Amino acid sequence: MLETINEFINSLIQYLGASGPILGCILIVVESMLPVLPLCVFITLNCMTFGYILGFIMSWIFTCLGCFISFRICDSKLKGWFDRQVRNKESINKMMKTIENCKVSSLALIVAVPFTPAFLVNIAAGLSDMDTKKFMTGICIGKFFMVYFWAFIGTNLVQSLTNPIILIKVGIMLLIAYIFSKIVSKKFNL
Repeated sequence: MLETINEFINSLIQYLGASGPILGCILIVVESMLPVLPLCVFITLNCMTFGYILGFIMSWIFTCLGCFISFRICDSKLKGWFDRQVRNKESINKMMKTIENCKVSSLALIVAVPFTPAFLVNIAAGLSDMDTKKFMTGICIGKFFMVYFWAFIGTNLVQSLTNPIILIKVGIMLLIAYIFSKIVSKKFNL
C-alpha cells in the first residue's frame, strides 16, 4: 500500500510537469492571504520537482512575495478604515503599539515557527505602523527557516512511505515544532 501511494505521488509530479510547481508557486502567494491552502504541500511539490535547492529557493521567494503583497494590501487599503473605526479602542491601540515596536528578531522568530498563522502576522503588521523594511527583513529571515522545515518534512514524508523509521523521525520533528510554537505563542501572547 505504501509503495502504491509513493508511486501515485511520483506519477502525479511527472504528469503535472513544470505546470505543477508553477501552480504551486502561485498558490503559495495566495496562501499568504488565504490560510486554508496547505503550504507544506506546495513546498514539497516544488522541492520534489525542481530539486531541493531550486525548489527551496522558489518556495522561499514566493512565500515572501505573498507576505509582502498581503502586508501592502492591508497597509494601503484597510489601514485607514481600521484606524478610523477600530484603533481608537484602548486595548486595540495597545496591541497595535506592541506590534509596531516588535523587533526584527522577534518577528523573524514568530514567522519561523511552522505553525504560526503567517496571514495574521501579515495583517497585523499591515494594519500597524510597522516599517516595510523591518517587516520584510523579519519575513525573509523567518520564512527561510520555515520553508526549510516544511521542505525537509515534506520530502522526507514522501520518502517515509517506503521507510517507516523516517516517518517516526518526521513525527518527532513535527511534535517538537508544535511544542515550540506553543511556547512562542504563549511568550508573545499570540
